[in-house]
Amino acid sequence: MIKKLLLVISFAMAAAVSHADEGMWLPSLIGSRIKDMRSKGFRLTAEDIYSVNRASMKDAVVLFGGGCTGEFVSAEGLLLTNHHCGYGAIQQLSSVANDYLTDGFWAPSREGELPVPGLSVSILVRMEDVTARVAAGEKPADIVAEAEKEGHKADVQQMYYGNQQFLFVYDVFSDVRLVGAPPSSIGKFGGDTDNWVWPRHTGDFSVFRVYAGKDNRPAGYSKENRPYRPRRHFTISTRGVEEGDFTMIYGFPGSTQEYVTSDAVEYVAEVSDPMKIALRTQRLDIIAAAQARDAAVRIQYASKHASIANAWKKWQGEVLGLRRLGTAAKKRAYEREFAAWASSRPEYAHLLDSIHAAYEAVRPEYYVAELYSESVGAIEVFGRARGLAGTRSRMKDDAEFAGTANSSQAAFLKNYNADIDRAIAKRMIAEFMERMPEGGVPAEFAAAVSSHGGVDGYVDWLFGNTALTHEKFTAAEFDADPVVRMVAMFAPLDKRLAAVRARNLSDIASVRRWYTPYMQALMEWDTDRAFFPDANLTLRVAYGSVAGYDYADAVYHRHVSTLEGVIEKDNPEIYDYDVPQLLRDIHAAKDYGRWGCDIGGRRTVPVCFIATNHTSGGNSGSPVLNGRGELVGINFDRTWLSTMSDMEFDPDVCRNIAVDIRYVLFVMDRIGGASYLLEEMDIR
Repeated sequence: MIKKLLLVISFAMAAAVSHADEGMWLPSLIGSRIKDMRSKGFRLTAEDIYSVNRASMKDAVVLFGGGCTGEFVSAEGLLLTNHHCGYGAIQQLSSVANDYLTDGFWAPSREGELPVPGLSVSILVRMEDVTARVAAGEKPADIVAEAEKEGHKADVQQMYYGNQQFLFVYDVFSDVRLVGAPPSSIGKFGGDTDNWVWPRHTGDFSVFRVYAGKDNRPAGYSKENRPYRPRRHFTISTRGVEEGDFTMIYGFPGSTQEYVTSDAVEYVAEVSDPMKIALRTQRLDIIAAAQARDAAVRIQYASKHASIANAWKKWQGEVLGLRRLGTAAKKRAYEREFAAWASSRPEYAHLLDSIHAAYEAVRPEYYVAELYSESVGAIEVFGRARGLAGTRSRMKDDAEFAGTANSSQAAFLKNYNADIDRAIAKRMIAEFMERMPEGGVPAEFAAAVSSHGGVDGYVDWLFGNTALTHEKFTAAEFDADPVVRMVAMFAPLDKRLAAVRARNLSDIASVRRWYTPYMQALMEWDTDRAFFPDANLTLRVAYGSVAGYDYADAVYHRHVSTLEGVIEKDNPEIYDYDVPQLLRDIHAAKDYGRWGCDIGGRRTVPVCFIATNHTSGGNSGSPVLNGRGELVGINFDRTWLSTMSDMEFDPDVCRNIAVDIRYVLFVMDRIGGASYLLEEMDIR
């Protein structure tokens, strides 16, 4: 049965060229796609992309910080990723006196590179199909333990909803240092207004260096550590890109749901996303107003605001895209065709009925879980109390607990503002109580709110009496704290919701179990479809070409943006559009040096470009490579009309956005004065 299943998967991956440039392919199996890649302009081999026996492109790509991608660009561990991926590290190292978010940062030497506590990068050593081993009775935990004996970190990930299992083995480096970052007026140019929008004019990059022990192996931070020597780093091409050029993205896409049924699409488009958008809008308004009043608060909440806003705007585009494409209706039609085929096959005949019933059973509870997370769960001091309550349950000794709690209190308070949290708490608790199904609000909590005259009175009482916003507190103060009491009121709901907590509705165990046979059935039935495993933050290859697209009737979006667009948007009165004076001066003098080129009949500097590569969250920071495997850009976003591509890829409008590597080098050289970094890169 396992041999048959693997054969079905193999044929499903290679049977047909995927529609347009859809697909996120496992590097170790990329041989099934090479013929198609070469027809589109790729000039290398499958072993150039992935090899265990010799250095390959996979050795130049890293999982950055657990949620982004980065790439090595020198033999001395120099690494590029997005500015928004490094944003948390830049903010962590910033202060009012040293505002690296506003002013940027460029280390004057290796000694000036700044260690980032808690930041790590993971480099894939190898991936291995262990489906047969698991089917033979080996436990994934034992397979992982065996791999980690070699001094690595390992994980077994499910593909095709459990029809295939892969072992991923990593080296994890924890000594990562900030080397350079442009000011936010370049690295985050356009802010939330331009986020997910084309044309973009954002220099979304930052520079780090990975350090290792004397043996070139992972080691904790030490002044004795040396720059890591990667097995492979990317050569940089300054030839530029033109419409139709081959592009390849190598990175760690986070999550897609390409094969879910209409049930999941309808829930996302009509229930989940609209609710989350509404709640986050209110939180963002409160934070933004506070940031506008106080520069220190702007820095404190910069990373939080960006994190909240990123998904918030993505969900808006996703809803519009799913409705525009009629994705749910398409799914229903596809399911009717499948059901007709499956009706004569007893093992598959009732699969869709089982899936529909499973969704119906868990959907109400999953909605409550999402609502709770986005409302009450978004109150920072509540989250702090909930985390410490778990610690308290394990530590009965008062002194031990107080010492542990207070040791992390300074880190919590560094980026915390009680007035902002209080305002958010008032809105989020009110929304929670209004949106919860009848009888769903914990009775003790409802009574507590009522006893204080309503939500505002209750929240004022909470914040007026809690010790969790103080620099230190005792175990007795914690035990009696009103926010801790509030956590206890929600504990039964927390426990109940544990069964439905998952990345998405389709990941809940009682639903997911039906997708294992459903995926197998789809592969047997839809033999003309090229199946790729859904993204799950494991290394993947996507490929396509540089291409503009028809945005609307009579409106065509070209594939490239330039410095002219930056200057057109420049506005000193608006923080997100106030570019450095030096950039204005360079533009006025047309003093571009080696980075200038002719685009659209004028001398300028390219800033960003778009292509047809299939990407998702996690692909931020991924290298964008040309047909020769040279670095031509850094992926950082999708277009507004592409945000539904986690569920349906539309080849007409789905485009990934990359910052042109020439703009990266231009900013390093002419704005940052860090031309010395270019000397250690291989630039063609």
